[in-house]
Amino acid sequence: MKGAEQAGADVGEPVSLCSLRVGDAIFGIDTRQVREILGTAAPRHVPLAPPYIAGVVPYRGDVLTTVCFRALLGMKCWAGAHCILVFDGERAEERFGLIVDGVGGVIAVEPSAHEANPSGLDARSMEIFDGAYKLPSGLMVRLDPRKLRPSHLGESGLFETITQERQGSQL
Repeated sequence: MKGAEQAGADVGEPVSLCSLRVGDAIFGIDTRQVREILGTAAPRHVPLAPPYIAGVVPYRGDVLTTVCFRALLGMKCWAGAHCILVFDGERAEERFGLIVDGVGGVIAVEPSAHEANPSGLDARSMEIFDGAYKLPSGLMVRLDPRKLRPSHLGESGLFETITQERQGSQL
């Protein structure tokens, strides 16, 4: 978050979150961080890519690498078309898509409702979750797209075991 935006959020200005769904869980990402939401698209498989890389899709005359959020959560990835949120990295070459089961509406939440990750989370969840909001409808886990970038996921080393688990199930 930029300095001025953070300062505004700290004084009680509501934060707009784009809600998304994976399985039965609800997640939220600050709407200012979402570049675009694509309708359903079926990524093309990339040989030898880590399993959290769902594949690539055409995007505005370019190729967009997509991350399967289900894989990051240890869930089975779906075959076929998915909803994709597009994010820009700090540099243009870091643009990527996040594949989720569905995208809901925009929810305004008070910054004071944000709570840090509980200490009992596993290392993978601690790496990709950015706290949570308690809503009347349930818990909404906040995500930070910077933590979901393919380069960051690879550098963390926490998701390499997904590859070994997937390879073991294919043998």
